[in-house]
Amino acid sequence: MAGEEINEDYPVEIHEYLSAFENSIGAVDEMLKTMMSVSRNELLQKLDPLEQAKVDLVSAYTLNSMFWVYLATQGVNAKEHPVKQELERIRVYMNRVKEITDKKKAGKLDRGAASRFVKNALWEPKPRNASKVANKGKSKS
Repeated sequence: MAGEEINEDYPVEIHEYLSAFENSIGAVDEMLKTMMSVSRNELLQKLDPLEQAKVDLVSAYTLNSMFWVYLATQGVNAKEHPVKQELERIRVYMNRVKEITDKKKAGKLDRGAASRFVKNALWEPKPRNASKVANKGKSKS
C-alpha cells in the first residue's frame, strides 16, 4: 500500500477501505476461477446429497450476494429489491441443512443402557419387614 499511487477522485480517508475492497474482489475472482475450473457434475458426483445441498446453497447465496453488491454500486436500494427475499429464503434452507448436520453429529441415546445406569445408581432401602422376619427366625432357633 505504501507504494500505491493515491487517486484524487475520492477522499484520502477511504483509501484503505478501497484497497481492502480491491483485495477482496481479487480473492473472490481467484475462488471463482478455481470453482469454475472443475465441472459441476464432476464435483457433485464426489459428494453425498447433504454435501451437494451445501454446495448448491453456498453457490446460490454467493451469486445473490454479488448481485446485491452490484445493485448497491448502481445506486439501487437492494433492501427493497426481490434479491433480499431470495437471500432470506436461501438463509432459511442453509439453517435447515445446518440442523440436519447437527442432528447427525449429536450422540444417540441408548435408553436401555441409560435406564440400567440410573437404576443401579439409585439407592434402594431394604424393606423393614424383611429384616424383622430374618431376625425373628434367628432368635427362635
